[in-house]
Amino acid sequence: MKITFGILAVILIIAAYSAGSALYTVSEVEQAIITQFGKPVGKPITTAGLKLKIPFIQEVNPIDRRVLEWDGNPSDMPTKDKLYISVDLFARWRITDPLQYFLRLRDERSAQSRLDDILGSETRNAIAKHELIEIIRTTKDRTPLRDTLLTEDELAQDIGSLVPIQKGRALVEQDIFQAASEKVRVFGIELLDIRFKRINYNESVRPKIYDRMISERRQIAERFLSEGNGEAARIRGNRVRDLNKIQSEAYRAVEEIRGLADASAADIYARAYNTNAQTVKFYEFTRTMQAYKDMISEGTTIVLSTDSDLFKFLRRMQPDETFSSDKLSTGSGATGDMQPQ
Repeated sequence: MKITFGILAVILIIAAYSAGSALYTVSEVEQAIITQFGKPVGKPITTAGLKLKIPFIQEVNPIDRRVLEWDGNPSDMPTKDKLYISVDLFARWRITDPLQYFLRLRDERSAQSRLDDILGSETRNAIAKHELIEIIRTTKDRTPLRDTLLTEDELAQDIGSLVPIQKGRALVEQDIFQAASEKVRVFGIELLDIRFKRINYNESVRPKIYDRMISERRQIAERFLSEGNGEAARIRGNRVRDLNKIQSEAYRAVEEIRGLADASAADIYARAYNTNAQTVKFYEFTRTMQAYKDMISEGTTIVLSTDSDLFKFLRRMQPDETFSSDKLSTGSGATGDMQPQ
């Protein structure tokens, strides 16, 4: 009895394991290839759901049906104008023929390796056929933005102009895409798109390129500084010129006002002292006395002729007791204080 139950249990276990081995599921993002003793049998399973297979003999090989990405490593390659650049490429692909893919590549690692070879080779060929400007530029016949600070001489030298291109980066990518698509189609792969991620100079020449760029920017900065210093000197010169002009005009205005004031004062004096002979003599006397005050001071010696207008009033004056009388003779010096007789 016990032996019967044991055999039955073993049979049930084997049946359950066989049933579990015969059932498998395919998800929405997968497709499957059934192999029997390592060889594919039947058509690829492309619909999702619960499926059956022969247990212990057949094996399920899942294959991704999503859009996959290929991200190559940056590699150095020469352009047509003999410039070494580092190119980093990116691509998207998917498996369209799972049976062919399984027979030739088996898994995604092999597919990535094959894409490395094909895309790397086609990229190298395309880069070698075009100059660097064709790989960097995208738009053909584009009008550049010109710096408004450029002088007429610099504009005449085409500074800031763009080198004309025939294709551009987009068409170079299209050439690589078309050439690589034909080669990967035999592996059951459809190449969807490729793009340049990054294009840079080779590490060995990059410092020299940066130094040249810095030198060019420095020359432009020095030109701006020179123009700024010239403009500052011109402004300072204009300031000094305007200041001198203002001062000269102010001095001229002052002198004009002063001249008009002196003329007005002289006119007032003339009208005041020309009323009769006595006022004229009084004015002559006061002006002469003022002249004496301005000319004669302590220790002053003057020499006057007898017919001098200034001497006619000195004739009527006598010297102080401290001075000798011969000091007032004709042609002699007169010093000290004078008192009228």
